[in-house]
Amino acid sequence: MSTLEIKGLNVEINGTPILKDFSLTVPKGEVHALMGPNGTGKSTLAKALAGHEDYEITSGQVFLDGEEITGMEPDEISRAGLFMAFQYPSEIPGVSIANFLRAARTARLEEGEKINAPAFYKELYEKMDLLKIDRSFTSRSVNEGFSGGEKKRCEILQMAMLQPSYAILDETDSGLDIDALKIVAEGVNKMRGTDIGFLLITHYQRLLNYIKPDKVHVVYDGRIVSSGGPELAHRLESEGYDWVKEVAPQPAGA
Repeated sequence: MSTLEIKGLNVEINGTPILKDFSLTVPKGEVHALMGPNGTGKSTLAKALAGHEDYEITSGQVFLDGEEITGMEPDEISRAGLFMAFQYPSEIPGVSIANFLRAARTARLEEGEKINAPAFYKELYEKMDLLKIDRSFTSRSVNEGFSGGEKKRCEILQMAMLQPSYAILDETDSGLDIDALKIVAEGVNKMRGTDIGFLLITHYQRLLNYIKPDKVHVVYDGRIVSSGGPELAHRLESEGYDWVKEVAPQPAGA
C-alpha cells in the first residue's frame, strides 16, 4: 500500500515513555495535520520516525509503502523516502546550499552513477523560482545567518529537490511572520500531489489556513485521542485543548 503506516509505536527518552501505542496512517496524496499541547509527543514522533538516536523505539513498527523502516539509520530512512523539516534547522558553516543539495542527491544514486550537473542546476533554479527564493542563495552556507523564514524556505527547497515519498514538517510555522508563512505554505501546496504524503505538526490553526489538511489528528499523552476534518482544527482554535483531556484515555486505576 502507498502509505506511511505507524503501528503501535512506543517511544522512550532516557527511560521515560513519551509515545504510547501510537498508531497513524498517512496515505500518499494526502495532507494530515497533527496537533496537541506542548509535551504530548508530537516532535518526539517526528524525531523517532527520522531515526534520532536519543529516541528509543521500544516496540511498534513503521512502514513506508510496505517497507519496514523501524530501527534503520537516519540516512537509510531518508533514502527510503522519508523527509523531515526541522523545527530548528541547524547551521552548516562552509557548506553552500548548492553543494549540500548536490551531495544529498548524489547519495541517492546507485553505485557508479554520477549526477548530471547541468540538469541538476536547471532543476535547482526552477525549484528556487517556484519557492520565490533568490538564486544567490545557492552560494550561501546552509542556514548560516538566515532569518527564521529563510531557514524554513531552505527546508522546503531541500524537500522539493529530494522529492521524498513522505514529508514530516515539524512546526514549520514556528517563528515565521505572515509573509514567510505564506511563501512556505505556497511551496508545500505546489508540491501536493498523488506521489507524496505530508504530516504537518503544528500547535496553531494559522498554518492550516494556508495548507488545507485532508485530516486533523489531536495527540494527548502520547496517543491520538481525536481525528476529523479541518473543522477539528477550528475547534481547537476556538476552544483550546481543555476538552481534549476529557476524551483522552484514563490511566488504569484512575
